[in-house]
Parts: sequence; C-alpha cells; structure tokens
Amino acid sequence: MDNIVGVTSFLREKIRENGGNPDRETLSFIPAKNGKYYHYRQEKCWRIYRYIDDSYTINIIKNPGVFENAGRSFGLFQKNLSGYPMESLYEIIKDFHNTPKRLENLKNSIDADVVGRVADVQDEIDFVFARVKDTKRVLKLYRDGLIPLRVTHNDTKLNNVLFDNTTKKGICIVDLDTVMPGSSLYDFGDSIRFGANTAAEDETDLSKVTLSLEYFKAYVDGYLEAAGDSLTDNEIKYLAFSAKLLTFECGIRFLADFLDGDVYFKTEYPEHNLVRARTQFKLVADIEAKYDAMMSIVEESANTILKNRKIF
Repeated sequence: MDNIVGVTSFLREKIRENGGNPDRETLSFIPAKNGKYYHYRQEKCWRIYRYIDDSYTINIIKNPGVFENAGRSFGLFQKNLSGYPMESLYEIIKDFHNTPKRLENLKNSIDADVVGRVADVQDEIDFVFARVKDTKRVLKLYRDGLIPLRVTHNDTKLNNVLFDNTTKKGICIVDLDTVMPGSSLYDFGDSIRFGANTAAEDETDLSKVTLSLEYFKAYVDGYLEAAGDSLTDNEIKYLAFSAKLLTFECGIRFLADFLDGDVYFKTEYPEHNLVRARTQFKLVADIEAKYDAMMSIVEESANTILKNRKIF
C-alpha cells in the first residue's frame, strides 16, 4: 500500500500539472480513521478507493486501435512516473523479472523432478537451454548503467486499463498491487506477449500461435507517442527484444511449475501448464522469425514520432 499510495499521489500531481482530472485518471484511495490506507479485520485486509464511473474494461482485443490505445495508456503511465523517487519504492516480489533466476529455478525443478515429468518435456527443456544468453541481456543493460530503474506496473494486460465510455480512449491504469522497481522493458514486453499473440495463452493448436505485426505496430505507435520522449535510446532500441524476453520468461515459469506439480499457477487439467509453456515457446520462435520486421517497425515509429532524436 505504501507503493500504491506513493505512486498514485505522484500521478495525481502530474495529472494536475497537465490539466487533467486526477480523480478520473488515476486511482484515489480513502484512508481509514487511523490514517492508514488499509484496515485489518477478522484476518482480512480491506481498502477503499473511489469508483471511476462511465468507464469499462476489455478482455479481448478485437482491433489494433484498441491495442494502440492501451499502449498509449501504459506509455503515459510510464512517462508520468519518470522522476519518481525510486528509493521509496519497495520490491513487492523479489526477482520477479530476474530471468536468469527464473532459469535457475527451472534447473532446480529439472533436477528434483518431483512428479516424474522431466522425461516428457525434453524438447521444451532443449528449447530453453538453447537460448540461455537471452536471459541476461536486460539485467546486464541495467547493471552496466545503460538503462534506468523505473516504476513498473508488472501486469500490463489489456483489462488493467479503464476506457472512457464516450471517447473509447484509455483513461486510467488499475490493479497496482505489483507496482515496484524494474525496467520499462518488462512492462512493454509483457503487453506484447499478451496482446499481440493471435491465440489464447493456453491454445492447444500451436499453428494458431503467432505474433501479429499489425498489433505490434499499433502498440508501439501508441506507446512511443505517449512515453517516447521520457525513454532513453537503449530502452527504445530493446523494445522488440523485450517482447521475446518476457514471452520466454513466462514460458520458463509455466514449464517449471509443470515440473513442480502445478503448485503456483491455477490449472484446469494436468497438462495445462505444459500447454501454456508450449504456446509461449511457439510465440518466442515466431518472434525470432519476425524479429527484423519488429525492429523496423520500432525504428520507423521512433523516427516518425521522435523526429528530433537519432536513435537508430
């Protein structure tokens, strides 16, 4: 709650400065009588925030314009939080997007093989370990001082954007429970993983799983239009790679959970996590095949929107 209240308070000031409506464009929390923004009762924790009316959420992307609006909303969220005092932000989930750590966890799951599933997933294991170098790239950029630490949302799904009933544009980012320090690339990449996939996350027919370049371009355009001038050159250069990395990381997590006996993600049938892992890895392979095209899309968008900067 300290993270959430700090971030929303910071956003309210930015929104006011920009002539917006802070009661509509960010969440507004109401304190309890003791001044805290939560109340603990009967072993449950409660909180209250003001309802934002005349708005709606979307679970399925039906056209690229919707995804472009989502990109614009998350881009503005990122831009408005640039300059936030990072030293005041807690790490809610340790190593959440530490991809090398996720890989280490997978190795431990393979070695333990607690439910005897390793023999059935050798192709998936081989796929992962053929791409070990990819896991370290974003962390190395940060540790080398080439990208900054940012406020990140860490759950940038479409249904975490409130859209205005009249304008149909995104107005507010919700579900801030995983707000913490990270890289802007994590939020961008996870949006693409979820939104530019042509199939469901648990699609069993892998022939349906591809990356939509049309949707990728829509999100890039919206995101850079809103956040572009607050991002560093390296953050923009690695947008396409972040889509691959976050998809790969998610696949690693699904595969590890399958090997652990499905103890983290909720499943509906025994192979559910394996199906999810396979969809992620198929999407990774498709991203690799379309990587040059993705880079060209980012370059063209950056050159069009950020005309005064020579990034590529």
